[in-house]
Amino acid sequence: MGFVHRAVPPVLLSCLLLAGCSSGSQPGSAASEKGGTPAAGPSGTGASAEAAKIPVGAGPQTTYTVQRQPAAGSCRYRYEKGEPLEDPVCTPGATSPAVTQATLGSTICRKGGYTKGIRPPESVTGPEKRANTASYGYTGRLGDAEYDHLISLELGGDPNDARNLWVEPPDPGHKTGSGVNNLKDPVESKLHTAVCSGKVPLRAAQQAIVTDWTTALSKLGLA
Repeated sequence: MGFVHRAVPPVLLSCLLLAGCSSGSQPGSAASEKGGTPAAGPSGTGASAEAAKIPVGAGPQTTYTVQRQPAAGSCRYRYEKGEPLEDPVCTPGATSPAVTQATLGSTICRKGGYTKGIRPPESVTGPEKRANTASYGYTGRLGDAEYDHLISLELGGDPNDARNLWVEPPDPGHKTGSGVNNLKDPVESKLHTAVCSGKVPLRAAQQAIVTDWTTALSKLGLA
């Protein structure tokens, strides 16, 4: 069968001559993303991190199991003025479906506490922490590093989702062998107070700490 020659519509012809039509640029493709992957700045975050949807985990469980960690060497730390930040690909954070703006009074803001009853046991977090050190290539003393919930439990973070946990190195100037003492902890406490007092919406606090915990308080007007 031979080719059937058809006249090319003027609009299409103009488009082709100007090279303005590309069949490879579909919405959401790499070619259509302005600027491609955001370049890492001092804190390694781009504008897309602000609007990124935080994953939702399984929430509190009666029995926890050891979760698989990212491949060894696949994650890298970022630093903001010497303070360690997580790899946003390996550790994007994950929220608990049990904690929402509507359930604050019965979960993270209830009297008597919430986090103790949902925290996974060391028999689960211990193996996860050791595996995560390989993910991030952490080589310091294990006792000086915190296996940290990026979105803390007191801010509605998922208790045992691997996307919400990372081995957080000590702060700059930390004395080797003195145990865990991270500056991220008081940031989490201030955010928790602000959320439970109604000063800051839960979602805003979660997004701020996922984006960059070192700027979370100032971004929300709490510093």
